[in-house]
Amino acid sequence: MSHGVMGSLRPYAAMAIQIPIEVARRFILGKQGLWPGRRWRGLEGTEAAMRAIEHLQLDPLVVIARAHDLILHSRVIDYRPGDWGTLTYEQRKFFDWGGWLAVRPMDELPYWRVVMRRELNEPNWIEFGKEHAGAIAEMRQVLAERGTVSNRHFATGDRKRVDSYRGRKDSALALHYLWRIGDVMVSRRERFERVYALTEAVAPPELIREHDPAEAEDFLLLKMVAADGLTPLRNVGNDLMRKVAASELSAWRAARLAAGELIEVHVEGWRAPQVALAADRAALEDLLASRVPAGWTPLEVTTEQEATFLAPLDPVSARGRAKPLFGFEYTWEVYKPAHQRKWGYYTLPILWGDRLVARFDSKLDRSTDTFVINGLWLEDDRLASDAAFATALGLGMDRFRRFLEAKRVDAGAVSYPALRRRLAAR
Repeated sequence: MSHGVMGSLRPYAAMAIQIPIEVARRFILGKQGLWPGRRWRGLEGTEAAMRAIEHLQLDPLVVIARAHDLILHSRVIDYRPGDWGTLTYEQRKFFDWGGWLAVRPMDELPYWRVVMRRELNEPNWIEFGKEHAGAIAEMRQVLAERGTVSNRHFATGDRKRVDSYRGRKDSALALHYLWRIGDVMVSRRERFERVYALTEAVAPPELIREHDPAEAEDFLLLKMVAADGLTPLRNVGNDLMRKVAASELSAWRAARLAAGELIEVHVEGWRAPQVALAADRAALEDLLASRVPAGWTPLEVTTEQEATFLAPLDPVSARGRAKPLFGFEYTWEVYKPAHQRKWGYYTLPILWGDRLVARFDSKLDRSTDTFVINGLWLEDDRLASDAAFATALGLGMDRFRRFLEAKRVDAGAVSYPALRRRLAAR
């Protein structure tokens, strides 16, 4: 991020926007395609949703469905589990990569390759590259000969054992290493397991290059802002794979504000000033004037008419974001010991309108095709007698049941009689 900004800055404080928390909620939800309702449909709509999300985080765990499928179901009207994979591995419109595993648009590859190549300078990979140079060279040769390969193609007894959460065989870690540095890509997934191929067999040749590092960092930092909608823009070193001093980041932020690429936003009740893309000023001004921004009109019902269920990794509510944005305490408890869980193993927040108003824990019983609600908890018990909420919750649950291909809902554990009857009736 080497930009000559000192002495060239123009005042931008007067261009800052002040917004109430309600506008911040609607803006962040709307940027992500969650408010005022689903506005995408089909594979084309799934692609649009994935681009709007910016970084679709992948997670292998299946309880009712994988988290990334839940993220897209909440945004795309007729989304089917695995549609993201069709776009990624069959149509090659996206690629997956990273220690923080996410799907990104294929056309962004030259920017990401700058970060991929920086993995070569990571101490753990330098050490691994020296210690397992033979296995790395072998995996390159195997891929050149076979085209595609996965970890399961190598018997444990035939490989050198390694002690890593990435794998127990040197072949597994060598493939992972080649993937992280950009020499191979994931060609497809089989039961979510990676099947690798050389990068030139997956990506278009014109994209197998590295952008200028400064331009790449500009792009990736602006992408981070786009993904969050509003952000104080801190701690970006892990994303750029290098140390970034606070003074350097502050200078970059000031330069982007001065250049008119970012705007400063002050949110009621939030201490730190936020930044947003300058291109989003019109949407913020529309929301301040109680207008729905252009392009945000739902194709069917609104979130007031039909509740939406958020995935555990949804970017609007995960990693502590639910508290400042919605006043909603949410922690994904899947990795907590059972005795430490307050709500449940796979609890999902419930979005009604522009608020998180409840949560439920559930499981899918495939033997009886039953969606089982283990418990449902309201933030305000008065909602239990709200007919509009009951209707919205019932419609949301019916859509969810169809998405999961369950035949019935078991709401016996729901402690609110009116809601239990409404859910069981779907």
